[in-house]
Amino acid sequence: MSTGRGNIPEEVIEAVLRQHDIVDTVSKHVHLTKQGKYMKGLCPFHSEKTPSFTVTPERQIFHCYGCGMGGNAIKFRMEIEGLTFPEAVRTMAEEAHIPYEDGGGAASAPRNPELDSLLQANEWSAKLYHFLLKNTEHGKPAMEYLKGRGFTDKMIDQFEVGYAPARWDTLVQFLEKRSFDLTAMERGGLLASKNNGTGFVDRFRDRVIFPIHNRTGKTIAFAGRILGEGQPKYLNSPESKLFSKSRTLYNLHRAKNEIRKTGQVVLFEGYGDVISAWEAGVHNGVATMGTALTESHAAILKSLADEVIVCYDGDSAGQAAAMKSIPILESAGFQVRISVLGGEGLDPDEFIRKHGGERFIRQVIEGAVSAVKFKLIYLKKNHILLEDAGKVAYIKEAMEVIAPLTSPTEREIYLKELSSELQVSFESLKQECNQFRQNMQKKQSEGDNNSKRWNNGRHKNRQAEAPVLLPAYHTAERRLLSLMLQDEEVARYVSEHLGDSFNIEEHAAIAAYLYAYYAEEKAPDASRFISSLQDERLEKTVSSIAMMDTPQQWSTQELDDYIREIRKVSRVNSIDRKKEEMIAAERAGDFLRAAQIASEIIALERQ
Repeated sequence: MSTGRGNIPEEVIEAVLRQHDIVDTVSKHVHLTKQGKYMKGLCPFHSEKTPSFTVTPERQIFHCYGCGMGGNAIKFRMEIEGLTFPEAVRTMAEEAHIPYEDGGGAASAPRNPELDSLLQANEWSAKLYHFLLKNTEHGKPAMEYLKGRGFTDKMIDQFEVGYAPARWDTLVQFLEKRSFDLTAMERGGLLASKNNGTGFVDRFRDRVIFPIHNRTGKTIAFAGRILGEGQPKYLNSPESKLFSKSRTLYNLHRAKNEIRKTGQVVLFEGYGDVISAWEAGVHNGVATMGTALTESHAAILKSLADEVIVCYDGDSAGQAAAMKSIPILESAGFQVRISVLGGEGLDPDEFIRKHGGERFIRQVIEGAVSAVKFKLIYLKKNHILLEDAGKVAYIKEAMEVIAPLTSPTEREIYLKELSSELQVSFESLKQECNQFRQNMQKKQSEGDNNSKRWNNGRHKNRQAEAPVLLPAYHTAERRLLSLMLQDEEVARYVSEHLGDSFNIEEHAAIAAYLYAYYAEEKAPDASRFISSLQDERLEKTVSSIAMMDTPQQWSTQELDDYIREIRKVSRVNSIDRKKEEMIAAERAGDFLRAAQIASEIIALERQ
């Protein structure tokens, strides 16, 4: 039985690709619009305003023409959720109820030795920090701080909270003794380079440590909170091959089952909030780790839930952040509710310590208000409602929130609340709302995506980008590979007449993989072929080539033309070299040799 990466049986990989349609997989994270035989949307892997992310249902692959990311459904899940290949296959197999055996427990193995080493180093570092907190004199001040914050021993153990001592080389020595490559550890964010470049120091010093995990529970990074005063208050691991802040959510690996079960996720800002809420009974809570909510965060959560309760700090900064999160979550398709922690300016952790977990669940979680209601509460704070001018200004801003609502019933509910609150007649508010809607509809210009107005106008006044002109041989190689991906007979013909004589190294490697792929009597299938590759660079190139609009019909004449163009390059290079040799011979006075080279050049040019 042939196997795929990480000892995963190939039939499991193929079953996963059959059960997970590329459009369904991508649509959970990207709004796709049909354009001919392609689907297009905004790339989730880099920031862009004009959609360049393309999905081909026919070939079951995706490719972004902006950042070059590409592959099949497995590759998409790997990148969007920060999973290794075996982790993605296992997750997708479980979702599709495909029987899964990894042939020896290698399903959790990462894709390369450096990642394997880094994951192991992270796991051991987490254990070291936890041990230092609980069992050493160094950790006592940190333990006192945590106990003062209401952390119990059970919470500290469950969330593997640790402490990094106020020394420069605790972790350096720990990793060095275990033969880890310190340069790789620095690349992975565990260590930092000394200013003079002569060695390494611990990245985290004198900080309470919170391990950060990927969604399968592997430690991929750390966050450290300083003891006492100082900046930065929180220090996260830097971005690495394992860790991307914009695509990682704290506690997702623990909370994902409860999130799936309830269809609801509670979104916090900090680690302490998540841990305190968990102790209080909120087991579907995750945090964005002090960074702003991103579209990638929202997309990851949308694959698990339909409703989000945003539970940010009660101060003005927390409420402003909650406001900013609403459009991101609504664009992802969530029903959004916002927790209101009262006028004390407390964060969720402080609220629980002051008022208890039961009141937190009843008042803050279950009592969360709709996004519209929260917007109205938020806007109201900016106006003095005892003055007529303040009322008028607030009504104007409130209309911008209420009028765009599509449901007449919903508009009426909020207008009645506004009428009662401000002692203004319902009829006059309704009239104002209708007027606002009429003006809004007049102003709404025609766009290319009326169901998603945020995407309108992106194709207007867009200057056509000058196409990148590839050399003729480069285009010939791509077209030949495109036909080889579609037809085994083409691959056999190219193997006989060109072999590995492609001029571009990547193309030669892809051709070699294709010859091997067809030698195993596999049918043409771009998505399946991508899964057989071992190189991310080649995966991107293949996804780009597979996106080419190459007709399936071909002739040997066409293939011969491409092959001739490809072979021409080596001859042109030979001619150039011969000309240099001829000039050198003439300068040396060896005119007989120069004449001999000239005749060789003429023969090559005739070819």
